[in-house]
Amino acid sequence: MPSRLELRGVTRRFGGLTAVDGISLDVADGEVVSLIGPNGAGKTTLFNLITGIDTPDAGTVRVDGIDTTGRRAEQLAAAGLARTFQHGRVFGNLSVLDNVLIGAHAQLRAVRPAWPMIGPLAELALALWRPARVRDEEAALLTQALDILALFGERLLPRLHQPTYTLSYANRRRVEIARALAARPRLLLLDEPTAGMNESETAEMQQIIATLKARGQTILLIEHKLELVMQLSDRVIAMDDGRKIAEGEPDAVRNDPAVVEAYLGHRAVGEAPDALAA
Repeated sequence: MPSRLELRGVTRRFGGLTAVDGISLDVADGEVVSLIGPNGAGKTTLFNLITGIDTPDAGTVRVDGIDTTGRRAEQLAAAGLARTFQHGRVFGNLSVLDNVLIGAHAQLRAVRPAWPMIGPLAELALALWRPARVRDEEAALLTQALDILALFGERLLPRLHQPTYTLSYANRRRVEIARALAARPRLLLLDEPTAGMNESETAEMQQIIATLKARGQTILLIEHKLELVMQLSDRVIAMDDGRKIAEGEPDAVRNDPAVVEAYLGHRAVGEAPDALAA
């Protein structure tokens, strides 16, 4: 399968700290690849380098074969990347539906002026006079947003018009993922999507990610809940101290000695202490 994402020797330093140290990896079209590792391993920093929030000191990032190293986040969004954040970010005063519609901004065509310098004038004109193509685009994006929200069922659909600040933490995380999906990304990056969720909420999120996988969505996932990682991932990449320490099929990585040492020092990753004593 062709690579959707390629990293070669990506490095990021902050003063004397090397947060990401020569990382190379590939994510093929349609794959779900998970990044695991202890807190501080460099996983979120790597996401920031991929998505244009930060710039590598060395190495290259390629999306669909095109060198995107150092490009701005908005350029990468237009190129088909969408992400969520470790600590959820939503527009609290906007409704659930409006948050999701905002995610589709990169798809807008009917309201995009030919010359960017006249953008404000074009927006004013379209607000006063809404041609058929604008109305058609609005209707299509609304239908798309509702289809995405349907993935989350009763968690979000009954709350379409609620301000997002009134939602539970778990529902705000769901809104953030729905907004990322509204961009129709070729590569979706999820940073700890089940953080702060209980067991049943985690199971629901696992099912949603499994549905996206079945639809062919390419996903790069950071996740600490290893049972979810084992069940969803085509491949797993383990990091520690900014370096890649293992890569391969989920079970192989889970039992890799370097991964065991990085996580726990003495027992298999994900194994309960009581099981060891048995």
